[in-house]
Amino acid sequence: MTGKYILVIDDDPDMVETITLMLESKGCTVGKAYDGIEGEESIKTKRPDLIILDVMMPRKDGYTLCAELKASASTMEIPVILLTAVSEHVPGTRYSHADGMNTEADEYIPKPIDTEGLWKAVSSLI
Repeated sequence: MTGKYILVIDDDPDMVETITLMLESKGCTVGKAYDGIEGEESIKTKRPDLIILDVMMPRKDGYTLCAELKASASTMEIPVILLTAVSEHVPGTRYSHADGMNTEADEYIPKPIDTEGLWKAVSSLI
């Protein structure tokens, strides 16, 4: 796993830091972005080996960014793990379970995250 570049996109700085510390402890290099637009720009700058992507974010949500990545020939092969707390927020947001089912993410991890479960998902995809 050493040397793999993983991009973490989440609007919660504490979540980004928690995931970053776990990934770095496993020998990965980590890029950070705090919303979908920033994440999109980061992907153009340096192609990640894997993306960990939050669903509910400002400017561009994770469902939209994932769908765009999977629809583009240049990024469709990059594995995407969606982090989602949507199930508990569906009644009060514009997000839905149908959005998640229609997204071609490679894996879904519920929030609050279990870092070992997340690591298993990362390991299986890269």
